[in-house]
Amino acid sequence: MESLPEPLLVRILASVPAVELILVCRLVCSQWKTLIDGAALWLLKCQQGGFAGEDAEEEGSENWQMLYFLNKRKKNLIKNATGEEGLEHWAEVESGGDGWKIEELPGDFGKEFPVDEVHKYFVTSFEWCRKSQVIDLQAEGYWEELMDTIQPKIVVKDWYAARCDAGCLYELNVKLLSETDEVVAEFRSETIALPQDNEGEWNEITHTFTDYGPGVRFIYFEHGGQDTVYWKGWYGARMTHSSVTVEL
Repeated sequence: MESLPEPLLVRILASVPAVELILVCRLVCSQWKTLIDGAALWLLKCQQGGFAGEDAEEEGSENWQMLYFLNKRKKNLIKNATGEEGLEHWAEVESGGDGWKIEELPGDFGKEFPVDEVHKYFVTSFEWCRKSQVIDLQAEGYWEELMDTIQPKIVVKDWYAARCDAGCLYELNVKLLSETDEVVAEFRSETIALPQDNEGEWNEITHTFTDYGPGVRFIYFEHGGQDTVYWKGWYGARMTHSSVTVEL
């Protein structure tokens, strides 16, 4: 392919999956490395993916490669965020009282969720219930150089509510971890108390990590709650539609 004009070679390489470009094709020869590290190839892939207009110019973005990957990978990294798979993918950190339960929306003395696609929620009991997930960023496609150099925003969101007839407590704790599980950055909410005889509305909590420094390889997400009336069963904090996204 050394005899091919570079614009034609760029178009051929643009048809190769992005991960293979980085991990395989970039190592073939110095010419391919230069093209794969250049803006033209990634601008073309952005245009093919609908992330850039046909009139966009190579100099119009500092890093078309970064733009491509972040748009391609912009997805919720929390698995089973709404309980459709029971407690699959979640580690039960604490299961006080009668433990965790999954219920159908809106639930007894509850309100409909503001997103139509969400049909279930997790509910806690009369002692603290907490569950967690650990996100492996490299396994999800976010390579070390991206996380260390660009340090894209990491946006965390969660939704919680109480029954109208029972007060509850809710907490969220998220940690950015290194390869050796050292805490690089952390967000810990206050203990949020919803009173008995509340409106039962769903509340969103969000936090964005920025400028967190190099070394982030994992994200630890934990949330939990309990009721404040200590009734047997599942009268505690309800939560659903948790999300962690990596964004430009």
